[in-house]
Amino acid sequence: MTPQFDRFDDILGHAPSETPFVYREDAALSLHFQIGTVQSRMDPAAPDRLVLGYTRTMMGFLLFKPQPARIALIGLGGGSLVKYCHRHLPGAALSVAEISPEVIALRRQFHVPDDDARLRVLCVDGADFVRGAAEAFDVLLVDGFDLAGQPAQLCSQHFYDDCHAALADDGLLVVNLSTGDARHPAYLARIRRSFDGAVLAVAAEDSDNRIVFAGRGRALALSARGLGARLAALAPLHPIGLDRTAAALREAREAGEP
Repeated sequence: MTPQFDRFDDILGHAPSETPFVYREDAALSLHFQIGTVQSRMDPAAPDRLVLGYTRTMMGFLLFKPQPARIALIGLGGGSLVKYCHRHLPGAALSVAEISPEVIALRRQFHVPDDDARLRVLCVDGADFVRGAAEAFDVLLVDGFDLAGQPAQLCSQHFYDDCHAALADDGLLVVNLSTGDARHPAYLARIRRSFDGAVLAVAAEDSDNRIVFAGRGRALALSARGLGARLAALAPLHPIGLDRTAAALREAREAGEP
């Protein structure tokens, strides 16, 4: 059974474990593997709201793919990204790969919708899921972490090659990388290699993470004027700080990234 705590003092003696624990504090519900590292956070009064800044930055994919038909997500956590996509992108089919049955068992507690015609949550290793994908994805979101950080199978050259192969001709990969991992420059270099340099990396909002956008074909080929027009159209529909992400993407491009 997943441990649940309502007082911080109660979790001080809880040893780090592959089994997640849930912590309630004031109006927030959060998912952890260890103290000090938050996997997901939810406001129970607004379960679809993106509380953590990095999730808002990852949703910057909308600037390039405003109406994706097929979205795949690696890593369920508390379901922040899948809940937002399920509610605000009704035309998208969503597939989620989550390796931990304990995390999946918490989906109702975190208000993740039941599987339906548009949503399926699979208990499978994300690397195997991508390698065995039968249909191409328009957007692939990679946000898979465990107790040790980014699992090796989700940051190898083979994995990023498989991500490229699993995307539609103009598909987009979005990866959450922790800069606390000394190997993250190597991971970024692997993504660049798999996507022939078609990569933009930006700082995540409100965290030290980096969010990497990698495009197949011409997925990232949006002019500054086109980006501004896309932002103007999307901002009223998605009040999630897309202006900050758009500015960061422009800066990354001006700094010399494709």
